[in-house]
Formats: sequence, C-alpha cells, structure tokens
Amino acid sequence: MAEITASLVKELREKTGAGMMDCKKALSETAGDLEAAIDWLRKKGLAAAAKKAGRVAAEGLVAVAAEGTKGAVIEVNAETDFVARNEQFQGFVKSVAATALSNGDNVETLKAAKVASGKTLDEELTALIATIGENMNFRRAKVLSVSQGVVASYIHSATAPGLGKIGVLVALESAGDAAKLADVGKQIAMHVAAATPLFLNVDSVDGAALERERAVLTEQAAASGKPANVIEKMVEGRIRKYYEEVVLLEQVFVIDGETKISKVVENAAKDVGAPVKLVGFARFALGDGIEKEEKDFAAEVAAQLGN
Repeated sequence: MAEITASLVKELREKTGAGMMDCKKALSETAGDLEAAIDWLRKKGLAAAAKKAGRVAAEGLVAVAAEGTKGAVIEVNAETDFVARNEQFQGFVKSVAATALSNGDNVETLKAAKVASGKTLDEELTALIATIGENMNFRRAKVLSVSQGVVASYIHSATAPGLGKIGVLVALESAGDAAKLADVGKQIAMHVAAATPLFLNVDSVDGAALERERAVLTEQAAASGKPANVIEKMVEGRIRKYYEEVVLLEQVFVIDGETKISKVVENAAKDVGAPVKLVGFARFALGDGIEKEEKDFAAEVAAQLGN
C-alpha cells in the first residue's frame, strides 16, 4: 500500500475539490491509488461538488442565533436565490448558526465541528452541494457576548425565522431588566441594518481610513482659496460629518430621525432600571465583498457556434 502523504492528499483535493478528510479516506480505501481515489469520490457523490467549486456563490442566506448574553451571525452562500428557499439549505444554515453560538466564530473550527447527524459541518455542506447541485460556501461568522445584559438580533428581508439577507447583532451591557433591554437592542439592530455603520465609536475608526478621508477633504477645502485656518475648521467640520455617517454611536436614530444613538443608549437606562452600554455590533449583508460573475450569454452562444 502506498503511503498516504500530505502531498498526495493535497493533489487529490486539487483534482476533485473534495474535503481533506474525504480525500484521506478515499486514498485509504484505494491503497493510495490516486485515479482510483478520484473514482471512489465520484461514486460517493463527493467529487461532483468539486466541479461546481469554481462557480461564483454570491446568493444564499444570512442567519442569526441569539440566546441571552450571546449571539451569532453567519453567512452561507449559494449560486442562486432559488436555493435560499430550499428547506434543506435553510436547515443547514440554521445548524451553522446554532453551531457558531456554541463553538465560536472561527470558520475552520466550525467546519470541523460535529452536528446532530454525527458528521462535521464541512461534510454536511459537501453532501448538500452534491444533492442540490450548486456550489456553496460557508463564508463567515461572528459571535458577540456580554457578561451581563443581552445580545439582541435582527433579520432584515427575512426568508424564514432567523434567516434572510441582512443579519445584525447588538451587544448591550446592563444589569437592568433583560426584556426591556432586548427591546432596545432590537431597535438599535434595526437601525444598524438600515444605516450601515462601519465603526462602534470614534476611537475605533480605522486610522488609515480617517487619514484618507482627511486628505480628500483637505484638498476639496483648499480649492476654495480660503486661508489655512479657515480650511482647517472646514475640514474638522466635515470630519465630524464623516463620523456621523460611519460611527454607530454618532449616527442619528433612523426610527425617530433626531436622537443620536449614544443618547438612545443613555435614555434606555431609565426604562431598564440601570446604566446601559453599547459594547459591540455586527452586520452581515448577503454577498458583501463578493465579486459577482457577469455573464454575456450572447457572447457565450456565439463562441459555441464558432462566430
């Protein structure tokens, strides 16, 4: 029997796109024969997923799972919006969110975690790809927790309970009434879904992003021909406006259109019976950052016809 080396497993993965554990098993079952291992994977329906691996998966679902002081938001992608309505796919996405809630948000760790079926999440995903016939990808996860208080969740454009196109978590620390705190958290989560903040507070604004913004604003202000001291004041005013656009605590609450989120949090203390602190948020929008494939079907047909 040939030695099952890491390089042999790697080669089989590259040829088939099947999971690492599946490749190791295939090689073990076929005494290290690479071609026989490829056939073994094909017979099991595992290599079929590989043929789909190159296709862009930018649709799918975002899911949230929250329980008291902890919450998780995850994204699983597929090729078409049609799959998002598939009950089997929805069940898998829910299981990913539940697994993240228990196991944290490291994607590779979660893929290796076992679920109720006894299989790993990665194995379940591979089987789902083979069954449904589309490329799929468990892309990302985020877990938030507080020592006391609540992590509230919200789904926008819900396809099913806990599933949709935008998922939000909001972490509030407080010793106050948990039910009332959860209501505040949900309202802020709805705001986050609509307003798309990038940072929690001014201190957390990315330094490089701020410097780029400052440079652009300075150049714009300089074009006015005003004195340097006036330009400086103009830039600082515009930086404050920038904070109001990208910093959650500086944004105006979309629900009433006038109160800053920082003030909403401060006012919540009266209702919940204790001071409230907004310590974190997460917002996942389906397909964010994925370059979608634009197909020119007329050109494809012409190419096939040799024109």
